[in-house]
Amino acid sequence: MKLKIAIMNGDDIGIEIVPMAKLVLTETLKSLGYSIELIDLPIGKLAHSKYGDTFPEYTVSQLNEVHGIICGPIGHNNYPRNDSTWKMPPIRKKFELYAAIRPAKSYDNSKNIDIIFVRELTEGLQSSDTIVGGYPEFRPNDQITIASRVITRKGSNRVARAAFDMAVSKNRSKVTAAHKEPLYRLSCGMFLEECVKVSKEYPSISYEDTLIDTTAMHLVSNPESFDVVVTTNQFGDILSDIGAGLIGSMGMAPGLCLGDNIAMAQATHGSAPDISGKNVANPYAMIMSTSMLLSWMGSKYNEEKLIIASNIIEESTLEVIKERKYLTADIGGRSSTIDMTYAIIEKVKTR
Repeated sequence: MKLKIAIMNGDDIGIEIVPMAKLVLTETLKSLGYSIELIDLPIGKLAHSKYGDTFPEYTVSQLNEVHGIICGPIGHNNYPRNDSTWKMPPIRKKFELYAAIRPAKSYDNSKNIDIIFVRELTEGLQSSDTIVGGYPEFRPNDQITIASRVITRKGSNRVARAAFDMAVSKNRSKVTAAHKEPLYRLSCGMFLEECVKVSKEYPSISYEDTLIDTTAMHLVSNPESFDVVVTTNQFGDILSDIGAGLIGSMGMAPGLCLGDNIAMAQATHGSAPDISGKNVANPYAMIMSTSMLLSWMGSKYNEEKLIIASNIIEESTLEVIKERKYLTADIGGRSSTIDMTYAIIEKVKTR
């Protein structure tokens, strides 16, 4: 079986960084003599210009045939409102990508941060992920707005299991569940019940739970105390951004969205329209997200060369970061997106 990966640039800087990740991927696989079918698919503004929809049926039908996805950031904040054709593409909901793996690892010697955030993706307060149509909030009159939060045992259990599985696979010793159970006794309470239930199946991994505000404070004051952090959708969105801030830039924050049968590499930063087209966007997060996808696919489909390719990309990228010769401005350098990428490719070729 030949594996297939969909490549979707997304919007704004996605048009710059996704092709760089694709280039690193292609060069790495070529060096190993391994072939994967790469399928370019439209999404976001490009898809709307061609099909009249940001997530057209053509793209959906093609995604049903792939084993992995590389997707750039979507600039949905600037989409026209009250037009259903301009929507945040519901990829996570459509393909049951229920857990976001978001590592935050320091790349210099002044810090010792190495945290894996595991965020639930299909429920909670995030409107584009929670429902199929409409929004989970309404305004009965001009003075009141009501929002709903959906928490299920299924969603809580499987994200907790993803966190403990990640701890095992990455040789981590502790999982921390972040919550606000004293205030949200039923919703966070259900999430915690499932975390506790799952933790008992992993006796080699220690388990703790902390309040979300305490977690945020300790992330700033003592980030080295965390190992794997699992939490609900919106809390995870916020905590993982704090993690990116701790290591210096959103451009250093890769991500992988996991489902049972497919995964999507997607950097956790936005589409950054303010720097789009300037060749200054940091390609690190997109390239490392691609590395994470290869590792997942290698394990899922028992393809050892994909795991080797993932390691090569990670090691090459980190070597460029540590040498500090070809870095983009957000992490203290003066190099372009393209120059930093080609520096990584040169490292790939030496392995």
